[in-house]
Amino acid sequence: HYDDGRFDEDRDTLLGSLAWHVVSLVVDPACDLASCEKTLALSEKYDFLYSAVGLHPHSAESDGEGNWLQKVADFSKQGKVVAIGEIGLDYHYDFSPREKQIEVFAAQLGLANDLGLPVIIHDREAHADTFELVKKYRPKGIIHCYSGSAEMAKEFVKLGMYIGFTGSVTFKNANKLLFAAAEVPEDRILLETDCPYMAP
Repeated sequence: HYDDGRFDEDRDTLLGSLAWHVVSLVVDPACDLASCEKTLALSEKYDFLYSAVGLHPHSAESDGEGNWLQKVADFSKQGKVVAIGEIGLDYHYDFSPREKQIEVFAAQLGLANDLGLPVIIHDREAHADTFELVKKYRPKGIIHCYSGSAEMAKEFVKLGMYIGFTGSVTFKNANKLLFAAAEVPEDRILLETDCPYMAP
């Protein structure tokens, strides 16, 4: 999430240093309509940076009114957009009502299918509803920053999804994540930073 305000002071320095750190490609996911514009601008500036556009569940209520879906569709046709995301459900914070989260998530899953784009899915304490919607729409993509059970991970993999793990898998109390990671085939695991929100 290099469009985040926490990178305002050193964004160019940081992004300019990635090649030295042997990072050759970056996918920068948006979280709301404003960050869709920001990530598209970053993708124009940096050859190695690609964008994902969409509404995060936290933004479902604030941005998910009017012609928001058409705006996301329009963004998806600009620049170097490679996915619809970050989209999904978050029942931990409930910054948006759950019914609205489900409505906005489902609409974006349908849009991704229509556009032939993969999805980047946020699922926090909403595993059952997330699974049911993924099962219904059958998108391609990633369950990002995975926090569910080993059994659920196996079911997502059966649906063709990749499972993303962040630095939290290294925490001393990460037994549940370790069991989940052990059940995911190596060719279905993605490692991610979720920078600046998660531990590196």
